[in-house]
Amino acid sequence: MAAGVSQSKATPGARPQRTDLTFGPGHRYWKDHAVRYALFLAASSSVVVTTGIVLILLYESSGFFAKVSLWEFFTDPLWTPLFADAHFGIGSLVAGTLVTTVVALAVALPVGTIVAIYLSEFAPFALREVIKPVLELLSAVPTVIYGYFALLFVTPLLQRVLPDLPSFSMLSAGIVMGIMIIPYVSSLSEDAMRAVPMLLREGSYALGANKMLTSLKVVYPAALSGIGAAYILGISRAIGETMIVAIAAGTQANLTINPLRPAQTITAYIAEVSRGDTPPGGVGYQSIFAAGLTLFLITLGFNILGHILRKRFREAY
Repeated sequence: MAAGVSQSKATPGARPQRTDLTFGPGHRYWKDHAVRYALFLAASSSVVVTTGIVLILLYESSGFFAKVSLWEFFTDPLWTPLFADAHFGIGSLVAGTLVTTVVALAVALPVGTIVAIYLSEFAPFALREVIKPVLELLSAVPTVIYGYFALLFVTPLLQRVLPDLPSFSMLSAGIVMGIMIIPYVSSLSEDAMRAVPMLLREGSYALGANKMLTSLKVVYPAALSGIGAAYILGISRAIGETMIVAIAAGTQANLTINPLRPAQTITAYIAEVSRGDTPPGGVGYQSIFAAGLTLFLITLGFNILGHILRKRFREAY
């Protein structure tokens, strides 16, 4: 007879009576409710923090835009808010940010994708278990070390090929940024490709395709939703990088798309002004919030675009 059921002789047709302790209706699922509320608070905290950041940026930027028109902000080719002859054209900072990001993605996306395909489809298990953790160690290196690596190693190396390259350049900073975000792209892309069902691979092999063709024509498209998320993370990571561009790209805002020239990015400018030398309350100090709001909108735009593309590819495959 089952445990917890009375051992006395049961009356025919009567339901057995349980002798174990049961909780009342109000206490039966208290643990489930506690876990549910804890998870809700954890999820809502991200929304609260993001909302607070946006509100602070809007509030502080309102003082800046009360003194500087949007027309000047978007059309002035100069950005010198701390000079006596102040100019407030955000275009030069945006250009520096986008150029260094493009250079970084030109390095990180193809290299990270190739590494992910190799680890997922070709590397032996023992080798993959060694390479992947070592590769992910790159993401643990402090970015200030990457900055001096770009300034003291990559730049002199590039100057041997490009003698006219200045000591500070967006090319050097972008290349090292790309090296830095390779682990983000490769690790997430490899996880997405390994999640593809083996039946798709076996079906491709049954039709006569080799491993390379299966990897490029079957596995990669099937995992494109997750790979796209890795790409978007890499883009956001490159746009928000501070120390590498602050050390290796230069501190003078230039409206140029030539990666061989020095330039300042939005994050580098914010770090420069936030040191404490600029008194709070002035338009120079408020300019960092206007620049931060611009950076937030750029990142938000890339994330929305990535969400749309991921949704489209998910529906296609």
